[in-house]
Amino acid sequence: MAENESFNTKIIMAGADREQWYNCTRLPKIQDDYRLHLSCVRNIFEALVRRGLIEPDPYKKENKVTSIQTPDTTPFNDNERPQVLGLRLSDYESVIDYVCNYMRFSVEMLSIDVIKKMLELNNAFSWNNLSLNSTRSNTRALATVINELKNNADQLTLSMIKDNTVKTQNAITEITDVLKGLAEFQKERYKLEIRKNILENSSFDKGKAYASTQGMVTEIRRLFTSCMQKRPLINELIMEVAAEETAPNKEELQQALLAKLQVKEESAEAKVQKIDTHTILMEALRLVGTTYDSYKVIYEKIMANHAIMQSGKKSFKQKFLKLIRAIFGLDEPPVEYEVTLTDKKSDTKRKELIFYNDFSSGLLKRIKIYSAFATKDTPGYNKINQQKDESILEYLNKQMTENNHLFALIIGLDDYFKNNVAPLNRSKIKGCSMELTTIKNILVKANQQRTDYVAYTEEAEQMKKLGI
Repeated sequence: MAENESFNTKIIMAGADREQWYNCTRLPKIQDDYRLHLSCVRNIFEALVRRGLIEPDPYKKENKVTSIQTPDTTPFNDNERPQVLGLRLSDYESVIDYVCNYMRFSVEMLSIDVIKKMLELNNAFSWNNLSLNSTRSNTRALATVINELKNNADQLTLSMIKDNTVKTQNAITEITDVLKGLAEFQKERYKLEIRKNILENSSFDKGKAYASTQGMVTEIRRLFTSCMQKRPLINELIMEVAAEETAPNKEELQQALLAKLQVKEESAEAKVQKIDTHTILMEALRLVGTTYDSYKVIYEKIMANHAIMQSGKKSFKQKFLKLIRAIFGLDEPPVEYEVTLTDKKSDTKRKELIFYNDFSSGLLKRIKIYSAFATKDTPGYNKINQQKDESILEYLNKQMTENNHLFALIIGLDDYFKNNVAPLNRSKIKGCSMELTTIKNILVKANQQRTDYVAYTEEAEQMKKLGI
């Protein structure tokens, strides 16, 4: 009996180590995987919307997600694809966003029921098997529109599709593996609770329990309601505990259980892997470059909104002056927009003038520059890649600062157009919120890469000074 008590102590400690490993290592990793997956889904979604292959849910912002809900997976006709697939992808993106930003990734919170819902959500679209012949309506429809998106697409779009598809497939694979492993651990955690709350309880009759396997089962059931409040009685798992404590092959079962709960340490060789800081820095800059696609859409929307604003101001006098300028080849007078910028840290507001011609030409120039190094192994990317890290970091810092200011200006201009357009033209104004969200997510990732680069280089410098 003392031997059984010793094993009980060992297994409880092993379970605690395993739980800590999940909370500190595996679950934070899959939360990052979910964030990567969300970013990839948004990139693909926006590209499909721009090509008119799907229609986003117009009421998406009004639908508040408060729990994990799997999008509809029922069959639909091909002629309904743009609307139905757009709606289901919108729902899917919203729920993944909820998972990323509102759920707590811990062993305690991710019960077997929650894990089951997460796995069902992950399978709403078969990301690892996007086949035109899929028997699943959502997957087949998504594969179809992605295939259509590739037709007549430029090299950058093709690269974006491939990159985001591969990344999301890898992320979903790791998430699924970890969740399935966690589901198994939750069963062992349930058994550990039986050991702690019942087998170590002062009312537990060890004499009767250890006399036979059935005696152990009977004794656990006797105390279950009082010791395991709010936990369902799972007969199969109770039988496993009884077998591990009393069965003829209990030593074999116990060793298998200890091995199952053991946390494997990383090998020293893996820990000492050299980090390529130059690659991290270039990835940060490349990520900034990928914003060009969203900036391009914003540029087109601002051009259209500007035209609407100016059309509403065409009095007879203005039309006459425009005609005179056209006859004599005179330039159009500069257009100014006074926008309101909000400092998020201090919540203070200030006015700033946007000179439209300079702003639009500067934005177009930025789009062209960024598109040149947004993809690896292109002439623009390779040219920067050959420079010293100090120069690349300086350029990256400059771009991050400029992007933050540009981001604020676009928000201000977006608000200006919406608030100052003539009432008859209000429905024609195109908002930039979706593209701004995409840019923000990309810049957050780029900034994280930049932070990692600085941390690694500072650590390397410090170790060099210490002679390590």
